[in-house]
Amino acid sequence: MRKKRWIALALTLVMALGGCSGSNGQSGTGTSGSGGSEAQQTQGIQDFVTYELTSRELQGFNILNTEMAQDLDVLTNLLDSLLEVDTEGKLAPAMAESWETEDGGKTWTFHIRQGVKWVDVNGNEKGDVTAQDWITGLEWVVNYHKNGASNTSMPFDLIEGAEDYYNYTKELTKEEALSMDKSKFLEMVGIEAPDDYTLVYTCTKPAPYFDTVATSACLYPAPQGLIDEVGAENFIAISNENMWYNGCYTMTSYIQGNEKVLTKNESYWDKDASLFNTVTIKMVESYDVAYQLYQTGEIDWVQLTESNLKTISESESNEYHNQLAEMRPKKYSYQIHFNFDKRFSDTTPDENWNKAAANEAFRLAWYYGLDLTPYMSRYNSLNPIHCDNNAYTMEGALYYSDGTDYTDVVKEKLGIVETGDKPAKLDADKASQYKAQAIEELTAEGVTFPVQVDFYAPSSDQTKLDDATMLKQAFSNSLGDDFVVLNVKTYVNSLTTEVLEPRLQSIHITGWGADYGDPQNFLGQEVYGNDGAYFSKKYSNINDATDEELIGLYQEFTAMVEEADAITDDLDARYDKYADAEVFFLQHALTIPAHFDIRWQLTHVNDYSKMNAMFGCQNFKYKNWETSVDAYTTDQYDEFAAAFGGTAGAFTAEAAESAAE
Repeated sequence: MRKKRWIALALTLVMALGGCSGSNGQSGTGTSGSGGSEAQQTQGIQDFVTYELTSRELQGFNILNTEMAQDLDVLTNLLDSLLEVDTEGKLAPAMAESWETEDGGKTWTFHIRQGVKWVDVNGNEKGDVTAQDWITGLEWVVNYHKNGASNTSMPFDLIEGAEDYYNYTKELTKEEALSMDKSKFLEMVGIEAPDDYTLVYTCTKPAPYFDTVATSACLYPAPQGLIDEVGAENFIAISNENMWYNGCYTMTSYIQGNEKVLTKNESYWDKDASLFNTVTIKMVESYDVAYQLYQTGEIDWVQLTESNLKTISESESNEYHNQLAEMRPKKYSYQIHFNFDKRFSDTTPDENWNKAAANEAFRLAWYYGLDLTPYMSRYNSLNPIHCDNNAYTMEGALYYSDGTDYTDVVKEKLGIVETGDKPAKLDADKASQYKAQAIEELTAEGVTFPVQVDFYAPSSDQTKLDDATMLKQAFSNSLGDDFVVLNVKTYVNSLTTEVLEPRLQSIHITGWGADYGDPQNFLGQEVYGNDGAYFSKKYSNINDATDEELIGLYQEFTAMVEEADAITDDLDARYDKYADAEVFFLQHALTIPAHFDIRWQLTHVNDYSKMNAMFGCQNFKYKNWETSVDAYTTDQYDEFAAAFGGTAGAFTAEAAESAAE
């Protein structure tokens, strides 16, 4: 069902590569969301109010220094890069009016829109947006002492000299790196600006998909005037009050952990765009709190928890019964990520866990035995198997030239058949065999059973805590308390600083959404020995593992990824090699596919009018959204989906009956 929606997007990539809202009191029926002054005049909601969990508070305002969705979802509204996407995920002009490659993707030229202004938080003009801003931005990204390793994986892989410059600056002192001009950077790195409105990138190899990278944080602009104004040492920590804006909105109010207010940028370049006058983002402790705000008309949409969905779906007399709408799949493919260098709070290694995680039979017992259906029901109790994930790469992100979804090839090579009645990976016989093998092998190494598995959730988010409790039950039911015991632990504010950096977790479940349209962006995050590989560096810590067999598997996988990446003249052949690497990674259970995020909601927003792509960071840009002061109904959402070329997960009596059982 989901695949059909994305064929148009995929072929493009291959070729190029509610109740009345008391928050505003406006009237109207909404528009097509296609832009234009008429859309601006008739948009249903003028001042949109939404929410975010306090556990997903913005960590910073420098878009070049983050790869976290909770940051990018906000910052994409404040800053525009070269390109954006439309409702089908097709590339569209933004700061670049046009772009082209004349040599099969080795060099790319972007023609920058003239007359665009940088403004401050109050809308005062600060300077012109020019090609030099992208040179400044890329230099910042690949300068080790300025940006660490954030957002480097794509430039390293795709832009000539980027990794060499990173390594060069790594040998400098911080003072030298912060004070140097761009002459050495321009000498070493494949980027140039022949004039103020022409930008040219030279790739490490022909990359027919490079333009999809232009929607990602690594290629956002940074004005030198702002860096000069705040000081190079302070640019990484800019705030909403001193940053410069060139996007749809400025952030005119920011109360950490409480509320953000985005205000329409009157100088925004796209004069035909339909924008809200303001967007208010309320920070809430849980989805239950958000539901209460929706009930009182204080927010304009809400994602439903399992219990709220159950209450509404089972009662035809419920005021929201006919307004249930299944959300479109989020762009993230969620995995269980092992930590191969786990530590205790005193920094000593957790040898019992590290030995167990390094054992292939131990991981494969999880792969074939762990039934996540109860956990997926927390996301979608009406149809949990709809969330079943069996690949690493996200469905709908990539297609072969004949329209075949890349992940279908991966699943075929894995021998997975999705029947829709249970998680497709489950195989009780294999799980039992690998469990017995793991116990025998690991006991001989001194590992004690049950192996303790530490899993962390935010202490302030009851929904996440309930999710973790359900996950604990899934482990117990599937794998047995004699084998593993999941310990639900908590952190207060920051997963990164409190858990990931001290390496306290045994596993973490998180997703990856592509930054550009190529398998490298998924699998490249897991390779061995690369500072830019996000999951290897931040979650698995494989580069610090000591088990030789485990390291050997990662090295073999890395070699397969590199072999695939070397193919640039035949995308189908390229995808085949990547599929082989992905299959290898999953067959050895170096990670375990977990789920998709497909939930139910009550909403005054037509999701099918939003920007929607399986790559980039722009799907949460509040631009050209169709809204209504009356909540959309289930029937309307079915019509939206049908018009788009697919089907929504229609709420039916049968679904409600199944959920009740």
